[in-house]
Amino acid sequence: MIPGQNQPAPAVSVTGGAAIADALLANGVDTVFGLPGAQMYPFFDALGQRAPAIRTFGARHEQACGYMAFGYARSTGRPGVFSVVPGPGVLNTGAALCTAYGANAPVLCITGQIPSAFLGRGRGHLHELPDQLGTLRSIVKWAERIDKVEDTPTVMAEAFRQMLSGRPGPVAVEMPWDVMASSAPVSPLPRAVRRPPPAPDPETVEAAARILAAARAPLILTGSGAQGAAEAVRALADELDAPVAALRGGRGVVGEDTPLGVSSYAAYRLWSGTDALVGIGTRLEMPFMRWSGMMRLIDRPEAPPHVIRIDVDPAEFGRLVPHAGILADAGDGARALLEAVRRLRAGSGPRKGRRSRAEIAAAEAEASHEIAAVQPQMSYLEVIRDVLPRDGFFVGELSQVGFASYFGFPVYLPRTYVSEGYQGTLGYGFPTALGVKAAHPDRAVLSVTGDGGFMFAVGELATAAQERIGLVTLLFNNASYGNVMRDQRTGFGNRLIGSALENPDFVQLAAAFGVKGARVASPEALRPVLTAALAADEPSLIEVQVPQGSEASPWPFIHPTPPGG
Repeated sequence: MIPGQNQPAPAVSVTGGAAIADALLANGVDTVFGLPGAQMYPFFDALGQRAPAIRTFGARHEQACGYMAFGYARSTGRPGVFSVVPGPGVLNTGAALCTAYGANAPVLCITGQIPSAFLGRGRGHLHELPDQLGTLRSIVKWAERIDKVEDTPTVMAEAFRQMLSGRPGPVAVEMPWDVMASSAPVSPLPRAVRRPPPAPDPETVEAAARILAAARAPLILTGSGAQGAAEAVRALADELDAPVAALRGGRGVVGEDTPLGVSSYAAYRLWSGTDALVGIGTRLEMPFMRWSGMMRLIDRPEAPPHVIRIDVDPAEFGRLVPHAGILADAGDGARALLEAVRRLRAGSGPRKGRRSRAEIAAAEAEASHEIAAVQPQMSYLEVIRDVLPRDGFFVGELSQVGFASYFGFPVYLPRTYVSEGYQGTLGYGFPTALGVKAAHPDRAVLSVTGDGGFMFAVGELATAAQERIGLVTLLFNNASYGNVMRDQRTGFGNRLIGSALENPDFVQLAAAFGVKGARVASPEALRPVLTAALAADEPSLIEVQVPQGSEASPWPFIHPTPPGG
């Protein structure tokens, strides 16, 4: 028995595959992305028998299965589950698992294994890897093998507990081919209970509150860990009159259409005057890697500003040492800090000399004026923001428009901006967006991709059509890997190699898959076409033609040069 579990239900004889499917149902899973194969037949058969309680989305490549699960997890906060064959199937999903790890997304990979008798013998059985479990353990938070059918509920419960406890992350479970197909009495377990986060330490909270009570110009930066704590973060920001910003994962925690929600570049403009920095569920990549010089390593910052961190992962306080580190869930930590600041300020009256909201608004306006030069990307992003509903999802890609969106696309609600995180995985965007739309069929979802990244998963147009996933894909075609071409031109004597692309006719290609296609060449032309596509709520692709090499570099606003740098 696992601590915290109720008494098991009476045992019922099921296959290993069915036991896994039942464990998914017990843990509230209603969606699986997968590509079946010989080792996984019993599991996929069990999924079919349990429809519609579980819907299974097929795909045309294992990597897409992983990214669809990633999109599901990032946009909901719930586990995204996918299943592929062992060996090459697992390796094909490696990039998606690494992306999930970097973005702290709760993703569960269910895979097979060669027959038990062949494990460790190196006989070359179908899909054998030298050490698949070891390979998985090197790129995910936790991985385990189910050696006996009757152990399935216990191992699966631990998988969910590991995936959701502390810092969320991807996990993997494998089951040998023969175990998957065999039957044994299984005692189901109820839903796994995640380990409770540590309670905020009162002394540390008090120390952090004293820093903030004395601060004139605090700044809050949020990361993925703050996505479930929006209300608490907004309340803390309101109490402090502190602007709130994020680079990627923490976008939308405080809406950028509110007085305190600012873009990352506006936050940079406010950085030099900041005397207290509060990082909530974030690695603080912007100020201590990007704003301090190109990827410069700073692991023990000096004040000013004083650095306060709220994080559920104790290892973070060793990676970047704060002046006050609150080990707690983001919401618990923010609420405890808010209460402590209010206690210290009670009866003290309004403080003089604080950074005003007018100063914050001025920084945002100045930043907006500067980034308007990033053309044509900003003009297209303005149209997208105007047309996409406030609760619509923007799923980017490593492209010129995608990079510009870091600072140039306002995000209004938590989880509605889905990015690649620090892994920077080219090609993640389109299949991830399919998973987002599968999770939110009644909300607008837009995949904003480039020609290079889109071709990584172009076959998933067939998935969109077959599964009737109403995703709108906005494909910017500049006939190049834009960043690579720019770097080769400016840093390597204009010697181009591998960066210029000869593309298919994307509109005809979409039609071949049974997907509606359109082509535009200006922001003005995009507006009515995008409006109609989102209203139709069916798979569609809009190609935006952009002259090769015409896009302004977004990097001065992502890696701004510090004064004297």
